[in-house]
Amino acid sequence: MTFHRREKTMAKERTGHSVESRKTKMINVVIFLLLATLAFFTVYPVVYILFGSFKTNNELVRGGVNLLPQKFILDNYKQAWEMANFSRYTMNSLVLSFGVMAVSLTVSSMAGYVFSRKEFKLKSLIYNSMVMFMFINVGSVALRPLFELAVKLHMNKSLISIILISAGGGQATYVFLIHGFMNSIPKEMDEAAKIDGCSFFGIYYRVILPVIKPALASVALLSFRGGWNEYILPLIFTMTNEKLRPLTVGVVALQNAGDGAAAWNILFAGSAIAIVPIILVYMAASKQFMGGMTAGAVKG
Repeated sequence: MTFHRREKTMAKERTGHSVESRKTKMINVVIFLLLATLAFFTVYPVVYILFGSFKTNNELVRGGVNLLPQKFILDNYKQAWEMANFSRYTMNSLVLSFGVMAVSLTVSSMAGYVFSRKEFKLKSLIYNSMVMFMFINVGSVALRPLFELAVKLHMNKSLISIILISAGGGQATYVFLIHGFMNSIPKEMDEAAKIDGCSFFGIYYRVILPVIKPALASVALLSFRGGWNEYILPLIFTMTNEKLRPLTVGVVALQNAGDGAAAWNILFAGSAIAIVPIILVYMAASKQFMGGMTAGAVKG
């Protein structure tokens, strides 16, 4: 009797494991299909633009199912570079992106450090109110008052106003990320540095900053991408001064480069050129970016 009971118990366990294994496989298949679909819709527009940049405008307008061009035309890139004044616009985009990144790194690291290590009145209220703005987007409603403020402060004749406004829009997210990462750092490190004579700022500069490099890399890449892809804000602020236009604004102007028709081939070539810098930045910082995002998610 005991032997039969053991056989039945083992049979049930095998059946349970097989059912669980089938469920796991089905779940993995569904997850794979969802991720593959998401990857396709993410990558396809980029691939379409890259191949479309080598086509003639007539071929793009006709459409069709052929992704590859009938003939690769490199002259589209030459025309895009000359028509859009890419050298000037690229420099403006680099100044804008690095400016946004510098402001974001400085403000978010200092704010995250203070919220994590300093005790003061209304600390929770201020932090929670700031984090709440992660889910609030006023959009284009604030563009007019911001532009009028920049004019009154005589800041509309340079990229400084665009850098400050663009950097300020993402601070809540960056502070939240830095704060979560910083909470994982033992406070004993602060106490040891304080015994050695470090001030509050000295602890931040000599102890905290080297430890939170992965989180800073994530903030740097996200803020650089945000500054590089900024469009509406620089479009409004540079309407009266074309010399300040970044690539995103200059590339869109290529659509009207044709003789009475939209020059999609030139626009696609300009877009392909504009994509290259942000891809290179991501490739250079991808390891640190992923490390900062996962560490902040797990430790925070």
